[in-house]
Amino acid sequence: MADLTRRRLLTGSLALGAATTLGSVLPAAAAPALVRSGRPSLTHGVQSGDVGRTSGTVWARADRPARLVVEVSRDPSFRGARRVRGGIVTPDTDLTGRVLIEGLRPGSKLHYRVTAEDPDTGAAGEPVVGRLRTAPAHRDDLRFVWSGDIAGQGWGVNPDLGGFRMAGTMLDLDPDFFLCSGDTIYADGPVTETVALPGGGTWRNLVIPEKTKVAETLDEYRGQYKYNLLADNWREFLARTPQVNQWDDHEVTNNWYPGEILADGRYTEKRVDVLAARARRAFFEYLPISPTYADGAGRVYRKIEYGPLLDVFVLDMRTHKDANTPGTETVPDGGVLGAEQTSWLTRELKRSRAVWKVIAADLPIGLIVPDGEAQEGIANGRPGAPAGRELDIAPVLSFLKRERIRNHVWLTADVHYTAAHHYSPERAAYTDFDPFWEFVSGPLNAGAFGPNTLDPTFGPEAVFVEAPPAANTSPAQGFQFVGEVAIDGRTAQLTVRLIGVDGSVRWQTTLDPQSR
Repeated sequence: MADLTRRRLLTGSLALGAATTLGSVLPAAAAPALVRSGRPSLTHGVQSGDVGRTSGTVWARADRPARLVVEVSRDPSFRGARRVRGGIVTPDTDLTGRVLIEGLRPGSKLHYRVTAEDPDTGAAGEPVVGRLRTAPAHRDDLRFVWSGDIAGQGWGVNPDLGGFRMAGTMLDLDPDFFLCSGDTIYADGPVTETVALPGGGTWRNLVIPEKTKVAETLDEYRGQYKYNLLADNWREFLARTPQVNQWDDHEVTNNWYPGEILADGRYTEKRVDVLAARARRAFFEYLPISPTYADGAGRVYRKIEYGPLLDVFVLDMRTHKDANTPGTETVPDGGVLGAEQTSWLTRELKRSRAVWKVIAADLPIGLIVPDGEAQEGIANGRPGAPAGRELDIAPVLSFLKRERIRNHVWLTADVHYTAAHHYSPERAAYTDFDPFWEFVSGPLNAGAFGPNTLDPTFGPEAVFVEAPPAANTSPAQGFQFVGEVAIDGRTAQLTVRLIGVDGSVRWQTTLDPQSR
C-alpha cells in the first residue's frame, strides 16, 4: 500500500512557515489555514489517537460551526471509503471536535480524510488527510516512540527548522503510534521572537498573543495547543501517527498540585484548581483522546490495548497529587496515584493477557526532582524505607511481584534528558519487588537539563545517561531525545532504543519475555 507523501498530507492547509515573516507576532488564533470563504475549512490539520484494534478517535478544528465528516479507506485514493458523520463543532469547544471511528479492521494501515461541512447548506471545504494503523489482532511486529516536553523554556516553534527539529526525526522513524509522556504544552512558558544562542546565532520563535504570557483563561490555554500546531512538521507527524497522550504539570503550571495557591507574580488567578479546570478542558478539546469513564476528578488515566503483545497503561500522576513536601510522611495517603487509580491499575494489570505491560508514567520513580525545599516527584532523596509518595508506588511494585506479573516496563519523560534505569531489590532498601526497567526520554522541543540524582529506596542503577553540559541547553544544540520500543512478533523480544535528534541510536537493549 502506497504511503502518503508529505506534500499530500498538507493538502487543504497553508504551509505557515512559507507565508509568514520569521519572528513576527501572529494574530490571535492564527492557524495554518486562515482564509475565510463560502465553505468551512479546517484550521490546524488532523490528528488521531487512542487507536486500538477496531476503533480510534479522529480530531480536527474548523474555522466556523461545521459538521466534521471522516472518510476511512485502505486505499490512499479513498475508493470504497467508509464515511462517518461526526457532530457539529461550535464555539463552545473552540470549534474543535473528535469523531470516534469504530468497526475498523485490526492490523491495518488506513488512510483517513476529514472534511468540514456547512450544517445548513452541506457545502464542504477542502479535505485534510492523515494516516493511522490499527492495533494487530495477531503477534505482529510493532514499534512506537515516546517523548514529552514540547515548546518549553522559551524554545518554541522555529520556522527555520520547519517547526520542531525533532519532528523530522520522528517522521523518519515512522512508528505505529506516539506516546506523549506529558508536558504536551508549556502553558506557563511564554516565548519571545528571538533568543540569543550561546556562541552566537539567534533562535527564532513564531509568536502569538496567547504565548506572550502565562495561560490563565480558557482561551489562553486553548492558545497553547494552537501554538504548537503552527509547527508544519509537527502537524505532519501528528497527521501520520496516532497518539496516546497523558498530562503532567506544564499543561497547567509548573509543579502544580490540587489545592495549591500560587505565589507566582505572573498570575492574577492564584487558585490552581481554577486554572487546572480550564487547562483540563483545553486538553480534552485539543487532543484526540477517546472517551473515558469519569472517576469524579476528570479521569485521564486509561489502558490502550495494542494487540496480544502490548498493553499500555497511561497513568495520571498529577490529578490526585498531594502537596509538595520534603516527602517524609510515613502514612500512605494516595499522594500521586490516588486510591481509585491504584485500584484500577492493579486490577487491569492482573487482567492483562498481553505479553508486555508498558506503564506510562508522567513522573520518574527514582529520580529526585526538587521543588525548592520540597519534592516535586516521587523520590524523596532519602535512603531507607519508602516514605511520602514512595508509599504510593511500593504497593504497586509488590503487587506485580505477588501476582507474578512479568514483563512490565516503565516509560517516562519529565526531566529533559534520556536515561535507562534498572531497579533491583538487591540494591534497594525496599526489597519486596521484582527487578524492572525504567526508560527516560525527552525533551522533544524544550530546554535540556540534568542529570538528576537517583534515590536508593528502590535500588535503581543508571545504566545509561545522556544529558546536556549546561541547564536549558537549546534544541539548536541537540540534547533532544525520543525513545523507541520495538516488539518482535515472532520472539516477543522487546527492544528499547534511545535516539538523538539527529536520528542516531545513543543506547539500546533487548529484553526477553519471561513466563509467569
